Amino acid sequence: MANGKRTVITDRQMQARETASDTWMHEAFERGAGVFAARITPAGERLFYFRYTDSAGKRPYLKLGAYKHAGGSGGLTVAAARELARQRSALYRSGVRDLHTHFDTVHDANNLAAEAERQHAAAELQRLQSKAAQTALDRHRRINLRALFDRWATTELRPHTRADGTRTGRRDGGAYTLAQFERRLFPALGDAAVADISKAQLLDILDAVKAEGKLRTATVLLTDLKQMFRFALTRDLVQRNPLDVVSKRDVGGAAVERDRALSAEELRLLSAAVPKSGMPPRTEPALWLVLAASVRLGELLGATWADRVGDKDALARTAEACGVKLGFVDLKARTWYLPSTKNQRDHTVHLSKFAIRQFQILASQRDASSLVEDGKTPWVFPNFRGDAPLRGPHFGKLLSDRQRTPERRLKGRTLATEALMLPGGRWTAHDLRRTSATLMAELGVSGDVIDECLNHIIESRVRRIYVRDRRRADQAKAFDALGTRLEKLLAPADLPQRWPTRKTGHGAAPGERRASPAAAHP
Repeated sequence: MANGKRTVITDRQMQARETASDTWMHEAFERGAGVFAARITPAGERLFYFRYTDSAGKRPYLKLGAYKHAGGSGGLTVAAARELARQRSALYRSGVRDLHTHFDTVHDANNLAAEAERQHAAAELQRLQSKAAQTALDRHRRINLRALFDRWATTELRPHTRADGTRTGRRDGGAYTLAQFERRLFPALGDAAVADISKAQLLDILDAVKAEGKLRTATVLLTDLKQMFRFALTRDLVQRNPLDVVSKRDVGGAAVERDRALSAEELRLLSAAVPKSGMPPRTEPALWLVLAASVRLGELLGATWADRVGDKDALARTAEACGVKLGFVDLKARTWYLPSTKNQRDHTVHLSKFAIRQFQILASQRDASSLVEDGKTPWVFPNFRGDAPLRGPHFGKLLSDRQRTPERRLKGRTLATEALMLPGGRWTAHDLRRTSATLMAELGVSGDVIDECLNHIIESRVRRIYVRDRRRADQAKAFDALGTRLEKLLAPADLPQRWPTRKTGHGAAPGERRASPAAAHP
């Protein structure tokens, strides 16, 4: 007993890891009534005892039996051992001072036999109960693959809002994963019980995807399957995850982390190549804004004009439906404010003179556009109706279609397949964001400021929690220095002459075809 509190032996204590020497636990009864004790040996034995004071004044331990955890067999639970110790205590208090001697008698043997019979009956009852529980569990595990996917998607893939306001789940609600399962898994295994599905069956399907040359698809499918079966294992729907020992290397190969950043010379070449590439007018300032503002493509396409914003909630719903991040561009304040980003926090981009010039070019095209009635769409990159932003895949296709060899040209796409090829190899819009960070590093901007400019979550948990300063002033200096560097590299003063204001049927947004004959092959 410590601090007036009685020590109680628990299952948790009995399941503790063994040590180099005996670990003893004692639970005292009333004064003079003995002690309920337990021991964990270095070999891992877990035993119960009753300790008392015999007629010679010694304090021997009377063994009660071995420990068993709930659901186990062949031993005593903590509660059963405690009750047996109380029985020995009652016998001890009745005047039997030498319990060891007493239990060597025939009377003790009869008691032990009776106790064994009771334990046997209890064990039989427990066996029957376990069998009934196993039968129920087996029925529970007969859920088929389709039903498991539906439960997993509802619980894990569909977007949910946590208590702290952050969101979990996938942006598309699992639509892409469902499409892959419908195409590749459900035809063969959709009605099969998940408990019966083997690793070999799943690998047959993954190998077939790999044989098609779709390594990335195979890798993503493996990841989704492992997550789904882990979900099932946690909920006792399967006894093990059949894909636990399967790695990406076994299927499509581990994902290669991209490190592509464009060199200064490549940026100059790109500046000269874009106007000749046949892309819609807004594409070039869009590219330079990714560089100048270090934003993600989804953040770029979700930009709105602050002076034309009406119902912000409606805009937010539209942006989410289109898979972009809503942002408000205020040229007077020289800010681009994103209330919610990939990192579940807001972010403000300081607009350099270079960045403002790109928005001014876009604004002049917006005001001259005949696509949207009165040119009053709030979206910087609207679709052809002006009621929603452009979606990211359109922009990506514009870039990828112009980085192909002629024989790999896609039907109905641009003839200028090599227009945007650069010496360093294939590049994407996200590589421009990486290039932006690289340029800032070359200008001497510190890594923590670059992280803030890119809206990266700080890796250090201590810094993230306790240092709340977002380094706004340092970010502004970094963006201004980056803009000055880009002005020298790209000669932005020439850009307005490259992109004269004109009215075209579909020239209002990158990714859309123009109405003019010259744009028959964008």
